[in-house]
Amino acid sequence: VTSARGRARPCVLNVGGTRYAFTREVIRDFPLRRVSRLHACVTEKEVLELCDDYDRDRNEFFFDRHAQAFVFIMLYVRSGKLRFVPGICELSFYSEMLYWGLESAHLDSCCQKRLDDRMSEVGLDTLSVSGEEPQSPGEAALTGRARWMEKMRKTFEEPNSSVAAQLLATISVIFVIISMVMLCASTLPDWDTAKRNTSCFSPGLVPAGAVCIGWFTAECIVRFLVARSKWDFLRRPLNIIDVIAITPYYVTMALAGAGMPGAGLGVAGIILRILRMMRVFWLMKLARHFLGLQTLGLTLRRCYREMVMLMVFVFVAMAIYSALAQLLEHGLDKESPNSDYASIPAAAWWVIISMTTVGYGDVYPITIAGRVLGGFCVVSGIVLLALPITFIYHSFVQCYHELKLRSARYARSLVAVEITQ
Repeated sequence: VTSARGRARPCVLNVGGTRYAFTREVIRDFPLRRVSRLHACVTEKEVLELCDDYDRDRNEFFFDRHAQAFVFIMLYVRSGKLRFVPGICELSFYSEMLYWGLESAHLDSCCQKRLDDRMSEVGLDTLSVSGEEPQSPGEAALTGRARWMEKMRKTFEEPNSSVAAQLLATISVIFVIISMVMLCASTLPDWDTAKRNTSCFSPGLVPAGAVCIGWFTAECIVRFLVARSKWDFLRRPLNIIDVIAITPYYVTMALAGAGMPGAGLGVAGIILRILRMMRVFWLMKLARHFLGLQTLGLTLRRCYREMVMLMVFVFVAMAIYSALAQLLEHGLDKESPNSDYASIPAAAWWVIISMTTVGYGDVYPITIAGRVLGGFCVVSGIVLLALPITFIYHSFVQCYHELKLRSARYARSLVAVEITQ
């Protein structure tokens, strides 16, 4: 198979009667795992473990598989997009994908939904092909240390990828809840009294708080070490929040050890207290573990144009109504002007709470013209706010279904791993 003559001739793949010719260099780097493994075969016996028959004279490999399905798989190799073959059962095509070393994650999102629905209809959790273990995109090319790093990354970044990942996610959620409870308790008057009555008390040196900080620090360091791209890791907003929330604890400890308590640092102490309050953003870490928060974040990213459009509507209406309200309530009535509308910025507060139908009652018009203007302000606010909501709602539903299907795929993979173990 690896003779000099064999290296010079092209390799021919015969799939269901359709022939494809490639050089050995192309076979070596072929995206389909079953095909690329042919390059490493030394004996004909090893070749026959991967294909159904082999013709040494023509250097032709025979595969008794669905020819039309392989055409679509080759289109994926060329264009990077994989879709179902029209007229072929989704499960049959998925079995062809598994045979060639592909997984459901390689499918386009619309076809992934069809596959999930079809497998749910027949009550299947996973499909398998004898001799093949499906892997995620790109994982087939990983070996040794790189594969171990990828497994560690999935364990810390994807809570549904394995049992260990679910356990770590549960521990992380518990520590987040403990940290938030301590943050809320630290603002109580009794907490300050306890701190003043404890001689050896320093800010943040509560045992439970130290354990939480230690866990978050270790988690952040490990996630940084196993990240595929360190620069992309540092640019993610959640990771930036993690660093900002962790840093004040160590700064406070260093200052306390140097005999400089944070309360007497003036501006520096105020900055530290502000940074310490950034721990409340640790609640955003829950987005890694809860589908609802993930859906909200994905919806906001996809609907930023609609959100900008909504803000433009509000700001334009607020500018118009605040100018008219200031004129009607304060500018035209020189004898007894309404002091709550002394300026356009002051009137803008009344406009925004009226357009959102909150109406605190602290500011209200007293003239007939001002009240008529207030009615128009409330009605127009309802209309303007409702216009982009439809787009945002549909995007939220779509994002929810996508994330739900992704979670179902992870669950199927987890069941498959448990069965193999």
